[in-house]
Amino acid sequence: MVLAHLMFAFAALLAGGIAGLLQGLVRGGMVTLPAGIGYYQLLTAHGVLMALIFTTYFIMGFIYGGLARTLGGKLLASSRALGWGGFAVMSLGTVLGTIMILLNKATVLYTFYAPLKADKLFYIALVLIVVGSWISGAGMIQNYVYWKRTHKGQTSPLFAFMGIVTMALWLIATLGVAVEVLFQLLPWSLGWTKTVNVMLSRTLFWYFGHPLVYFWLLPAYMCWYVCIPKIIGGRLFSDALARLSFLLFLLFSIPVGFHHQLMEPGISPFWKYLQVVLTFLVVIPSLMTAFSLFATFELAGRARGGTGLFGWLKKLPWKDARFFAPFMGMLIFIPAGAGGLINASNQMNAVVHNTLWVTGHFHLTVASSVALTFFGITYWLIPAVTGRRLTPRLHKWGIIQTLVWAFGMFIMSGAMHLVGLFGAPRRTAYTTYGDSAEGLSWLPYQAAMAIGGIIVFIGILILIGIIIGLFRAPRGEEEFPIAEPEPDALPVPRYLERWSVWIGIAVVLILVAYTIPVMDMLQTDSPGARGYVTW
Repeated sequence: MVLAHLMFAFAALLAGGIAGLLQGLVRGGMVTLPAGIGYYQLLTAHGVLMALIFTTYFIMGFIYGGLARTLGGKLLASSRALGWGGFAVMSLGTVLGTIMILLNKATVLYTFYAPLKADKLFYIALVLIVVGSWISGAGMIQNYVYWKRTHKGQTSPLFAFMGIVTMALWLIATLGVAVEVLFQLLPWSLGWTKTVNVMLSRTLFWYFGHPLVYFWLLPAYMCWYVCIPKIIGGRLFSDALARLSFLLFLLFSIPVGFHHQLMEPGISPFWKYLQVVLTFLVVIPSLMTAFSLFATFELAGRARGGTGLFGWLKKLPWKDARFFAPFMGMLIFIPAGAGGLINASNQMNAVVHNTLWVTGHFHLTVASSVALTFFGITYWLIPAVTGRRLTPRLHKWGIIQTLVWAFGMFIMSGAMHLVGLFGAPRRTAYTTYGDSAEGLSWLPYQAAMAIGGIIVFIGILILIGIIIGLFRAPRGEEEFPIAEPEPDALPVPRYLERWSVWIGIAVVLILVAYTIPVMDMLQTDSPGARGYVTW
């Protein structure tokens, strides 16, 4: 089951990568699409397949594998059944949605913003993807609850705890997009309603859309906190700190969607301000994570004989692809996080909001920090599942793949950030804007974006080659690395596993942040918008 999720994820990565490559070449003015293929059609496929499908399938497989590893050695039969059921429903939705995009009946971009109107089958596909993920999440929670019931008084394994926090975040966040699709977009596309409340639909989407970022990030953090210390020969820095940081992410990553809508009319400045404040609170668990990780690195490096202020850095296993790829993701997340603070600041957001700066930020977070960490996980997870060995040659190719991917993203995302500051808009195909001086000045940066995209696509091909190599590697043992706490570590406080309290606080924060604004949107005498098909 873990392997099925991973293979589906990488199939989506390859297909989305092809769409992204063509998209970059078109935006750079290097090619003209054949056979009536539309630029925005590619943009939709690229966003949906890579940002939604690749990440969700990989995360599901990774968490299920970790639950089996930490909760007794194998999953419950009923949990496996739910996992396979969720996989089947999600896959049906993915195939149906992809067909609609390829048929040019759902060219509504990754955000599927109303009043752009897709075919009803596309919205049905979205429902299947979300419902399938709920089924899979139910299997994870069932397995965790069974372990807690049969191990009364014991602290749950850290990986399992983090996996359940991640799924709790996903289940709460997807309620917003489920309401949007089921009660707004699907009836609208079926002709049952003539108009749609655009402000409400966008609010429901970003209620889901920002926590989605942390649904991507938290599994990467799971690897950083739990797996990387074992790989480098260290121990957990602090089990309690790791749990607390995850709970804080759960609290502060959901009621903040308005910071994606700072330029939208119809939302009171007070409610935008409140959600911006909550957004900045996410910095706290992020800094806790950074402190914990680099403390782990330093302790491990010094245990290996590193001396002096930075001598421990030399002792880290830089030639181990399992460490090097996630470490590069950590480094890239530093500027990515700084860019996020700019995007969430009202005045600075006004400058960059509808520019390629935002696209560059997106590619630093999910396409760099998250993706590189997922690649590092792949290098040991597939061998651990299939009973193969990660050979020195595959390690070497993993290092090469990481460098190629990071270099390509550096060029592509760097060009996006720079030209975004000069005002180049996002979401647009190649154009010289009537040969205006301003529009022409953006073209060299767009060419650099295309070159970076070509390099990134080469990284995808190398990754696919490594995955094929992993299946052909010699038989052997490859561990699922789970770090142990320090021998003298303090016990984990029991309040950190009181789920009703933490989920209750999250619900209260959501109600405080959204109840009055959503009531205002429902009561406002808005004429609504009819559907538009612009492709």
